[in-house]
Amino acid sequence: MAEWNPWQTLESLRREIDRVFDDPGLGHEPHFRAAFLPGRGARRYPLINFAEDHDAVYVEALAPGVDPGTLEVHVLQNTLTISGEKRRVAADVKPEAYHRSERATGKFVRNIDLPVEVDEHKVQADYKDGILTITLPKAEKARPKQIAVQIA
Repeated sequence: MAEWNPWQTLESLRREIDRVFDDPGLGHEPHFRAAFLPGRGARRYPLINFAEDHDAVYVEALAPGVDPGTLEVHVLQNTLTISGEKRRVAADVKPEAYHRSERATGKFVRNIDLPVEVDEHKVQADYKDGILTITLPKAEKARPKQIAVQIA
């Protein structure tokens, strides 16, 4: 007859809990990148590409079907905020008439931490073909300075 060991049982439980939390579908990045699903927690929408060069920071946000009139872009300190609303395409069809609705709709807000200070008065945003392009010029004090080396 095998003897019961409570420590072995606890260790087995700890390993099982670790395995559940290591599952990629339960972390901060959702396994599937669907937005607006009620009860599923905050999703990252719109999806972005983020780059920078010597003069500016560039953000391209993938936002097809978003009503351009609802798009708002704000910069406060070192945070860029993108918000808007994706409306239902067929407004004349009642929600209960759908057999399947996989295209997400609703309001969204995305906050993006900027790596440098930007000149918030010169920010430009354009929306074309479902892509929101934002150019954030770096503040003068955030730009790298070339320092001449004196040779003695």
